[in-house]
Amino acid sequence: MPQVPPHVPYTLRKLTIAIALVLPVSSLPLPVLASGTAAHNAADSQNATLSFNIPGQSLADALNAFIAISDWQVGFPSGMAKNARSSAVNGNYTPEQALQRLLSGSGLSYRITGVNTVTLEKVPEQLNKVDTTILKMMTVTGKAKYDPNDPYDKHYAATNSSFATKTDTPIMETPLNIQVLPKAVLEDQQSTKLDQAVKLVSGVTTGQGAGGISDQITIRGFFNYNYFRNGMRIDTNGGSDGTRAMANVQSLEVLKGPAAMLYGRVEPGGMVNVVTKKPLDTAYYSLQQQAGSFDFYRTSIDATGPLTGNKDLLYRMNVSYENSGSFREFDNYEKVFVAPVLQWNISPQTQAMLEMEYRHENNSYDPYAGALIIDGKTADGTWINPRLAKIPRERNLIEPDNNNPLDNEFIGFNVNHKFSDDWVLSEQLGINLLDRTRTAMNSGLLNADQRTLNRQLLTSDFYTNDSYFTTTNLTGHFDTWGLKHTLLVGGDYYLQDENSVGYSSTVASTIDIYNPVHRGLPPVNPTTRASQSFHTTTDLYGIYLQDQIKLPYNVHVMGGFRYQNVEQYNVLTKRIGQKADAVTPQVGVLWQPMHWLSLYGNYVENFGATNGQGQGGTFLPPQTAQQWEGGFKTAFFDDRLSTTIAYFNLTKQNIPTLDPVNPTFSIATGEAQSRGVEADIKGEILPGWNTIATYAYTETEVLKENNPNNIPVGSPLRGVPKHTSTLWMTYDFQQDYLRGFKVGAGVDLYSSRKATFDRQQFDFAGYGIVNLLGSYTRNVAKSKVTLQLNVTNLLDKEYIHDGFIQSNSPTLQTRTTWGTPRTLMGSVKVEF
Repeated sequence: MPQVPPHVPYTLRKLTIAIALVLPVSSLPLPVLASGTAAHNAADSQNATLSFNIPGQSLADALNAFIAISDWQVGFPSGMAKNARSSAVNGNYTPEQALQRLLSGSGLSYRITGVNTVTLEKVPEQLNKVDTTILKMMTVTGKAKYDPNDPYDKHYAATNSSFATKTDTPIMETPLNIQVLPKAVLEDQQSTKLDQAVKLVSGVTTGQGAGGISDQITIRGFFNYNYFRNGMRIDTNGGSDGTRAMANVQSLEVLKGPAAMLYGRVEPGGMVNVVTKKPLDTAYYSLQQQAGSFDFYRTSIDATGPLTGNKDLLYRMNVSYENSGSFREFDNYEKVFVAPVLQWNISPQTQAMLEMEYRHENNSYDPYAGALIIDGKTADGTWINPRLAKIPRERNLIEPDNNNPLDNEFIGFNVNHKFSDDWVLSEQLGINLLDRTRTAMNSGLLNADQRTLNRQLLTSDFYTNDSYFTTTNLTGHFDTWGLKHTLLVGGDYYLQDENSVGYSSTVASTIDIYNPVHRGLPPVNPTTRASQSFHTTTDLYGIYLQDQIKLPYNVHVMGGFRYQNVEQYNVLTKRIGQKADAVTPQVGVLWQPMHWLSLYGNYVENFGATNGQGQGGTFLPPQTAQQWEGGFKTAFFDDRLSTTIAYFNLTKQNIPTLDPVNPTFSIATGEAQSRGVEADIKGEILPGWNTIATYAYTETEVLKENNPNNIPVGSPLRGVPKHTSTLWMTYDFQQDYLRGFKVGAGVDLYSSRKATFDRQQFDFAGYGIVNLLGSYTRNVAKSKVTLQLNVTNLLDKEYIHDGFIQSNSPTLQTRTTWGTPRTLMGSVKVEF
C-alpha cells in the first residue's frame, strides 16, 4: 500500500487509501467515493454489533457515515451512486446487516472482496424490479418507515395508530382525527411532563390550576378528567394527583372528538393516550442525566433485552428520580418512578406481558394565589376597572407547605393470542391505586386598603382513588362479496372507588401582598369534617361492535355502536346515586383517491361525566355530546411528512348549572358548543429537517344557562384561547464535518382567554414564547453519547399561562398561574 504523507488532508488520505484497496478487485481502475481506516481483526469486526444512526439521504453521504462507524472499505465505479438514495439505518447491527439495510431499494448490492472490504454492484434489472415491488408494499404498510419500538428512530410522523380504532390501522385510512407525538419529539423537547409535549397538537391547551402538580388538559374547549395508558383509563378528576412520569413513555396519542363508542364515559373534546415502552429482543441500555434552572435535577435509566437465549422472555426497566425547586417561592418537588415490564413469548401465536409502575411524589401545593383590584361595582354587579395587582411573579402569597405526599401503584397484565393470521384475541387487566395527602389554601378578596389579602385554609384532606379495569377484544379480518372487513367485538368493565376525608378552617388569615410576612398555616377545625368528606363507587361496563370496510376505489367506511351502563353508589348515605345507560353510535367515511391524499368525515356521539349533585345529594344525569367533523389528510415524501386539516362542530348537553331554587346545588340544564378549524403538520421536509406546525381556531359559546345573570348565553367558555399556534423545527446536519450536530427553534402563540366563570368579562392577555435546542451526538466505542441543551422562554416573557377569577364565590378566588421564566435544561445521555 502506498504511503500517504501525514500533511495530506484527511478526506484526501481516505480517498488515496480507498483507491489502493479497491484496485486489485478489478482489471479496470475504479474511482472510489471513500473508505474506512485499516481493517480490524476480521472475526471481531465482522461479527461485532455496532450502533448505527444513519438517516435516509443521498447514498454517497450515507456510505460515508457507514464507513466512519464500521471501519469497512467500500468501493464502486464512478457514477454508480449518482442520484441514488439510501434507506435509514437506526439500531444495533453488525456492519454487514447495516449495509444491507442501507442499500435496500437503491438498486445496488455488494460483493465481499476482502477483509471488511466490499465492492458495490448493480442488481440485475429483473431482480431490481422485484425488489422495487416489495418496497412499494412496505411503504403502503408503513413498516419500512416509522418504527415506534426503535429507540434510535428519528421520525416525527407516525404512519399507524391503534388507539383511534383499537385496530392497527394506517392513519391515512382512519376517518378520525388522531395525532401522534413519537419518541423523537419527546426527546427533542426534553419533555418531563405531559403538558410540555401535548402543546404540539392543535386544539390542545394545558392548565396549572391545581398548583402545578397535576396534568390538566383541555381539548377542543372541554376539560379532561382522565388520560389513558395503552388504552386503559386513568382517572385524575382534575385534582392534585401528581403528574404522569415520562421515563417509560414511548409516544403520545391525541384522539380528537368524542370517543365514547370505544372507551365509555369520556369528555367529548378528545383523549390523550400514553403509549409505554415495550421490552425489546435486542439489548439496549441508556443513562440520562438532566440538570436545569431552579435547581432541577433528573436521572433516568432505561434497560431492556432478552432474559433467555431463545428470546422467549424479555424485560424492560425504566427508573427516574427528580428533585427540583421552582421560580416560585417555597416550592419544591421530589419524584421517584420505577416501571418494570416482563414479556413472555409463549409461542409465535401467544404473548403475555406483566407490567408495573410505582410513583412517589412529595410536592408543594401552590395554587398561585393572586389579587384582583376593582374600583367598585355597578348596580347590576359589573366590576369597575378590574385589574390584577402588580406583584412579582415569583411571589407566593400562600404559607409554605412542602409535605404533600402521593403514592401511586399500577399493575397491568396483557395477553394476545392469534388464532390465525386473520383473528386475534386480546385481554387487558389493570389496577391503579392512588393515595395522597394535601393541604390547600385559597385566597379571597382584598380588603379596603387594597393591599391585605384574606386567606383561608380550604382543606386538609386524605384522598384515595382506586380503580380496576378490564377489557376483552376480538379482531378479525375477512372478505364478503369482494369487500374487506376489519371487525372488532369487545367489552370492558371499570370500577372506581373514590374516598376523601377533609377538614377546613374557620380561622382566616391575612397577608400584605406588597410586603408579605409568613406566619404558618392556620389551625384545622375538626368540626368541619362532615362537609369535606365523600365516598363513592362507580361501576361502568359496556359492549361494542365496530366494522371497518374497504370498498372499491379506496373508499373506507367505519361504523359501530356501544351499549354502556353506569351506576354510582354513595357509600356514606348507603344508597344508589344514579343509574343510567345509553347507546352511542359512531360512523366515519374516508376516500383515498391518491396515496398521499385522504378526505374524511365523521359523526360521533358521547356519553360523559356525571359531575355535580342535585338537591338531596342525588347525582345529575350524564352529560351527552354530538360532533360533526370533516377534513383531509396528506402524506408526502414517502409518508415522512403528514398533514391533517379539519373542521369540527361539537355540542355538549347536561352541563351542571346553579339551581335557581337552591344555589348550593346544581341542575343539568347547561349546554355549550365548540367549533373551529385545526391544522397539524409534522414530519421531515428535507433530509435532517423536521418540523411541527399547528394552528387552531376554537370558538366556544354558552348555548343554554338557567341563570343568564350568572353566565350570559353567548359568552365564551373560561380558559379557552380562540387562536393557538405552535411552530417547532430541528435540523440534523448532514455534512461530514458537522455530522452529529442538531439545532432547533420554536415559538408558542396563544390569544387572550376568558378568566372568569361568570358574566364578568376579564381576560388574561395573549402571549408568545420562543424556545431553542442545540445538541451533539457522537459514537464513542460501542455507545452513543448525546449532549443537549434546551432553552424555554428565551426572551424571558412575563405572561399568565392559566388561572381563573371566581367572582361568583363569596371569597372572590383569584389564581394567576404565571408562566415559567427563561429556563435552561441540559442533558447528557449515553446509549449502548
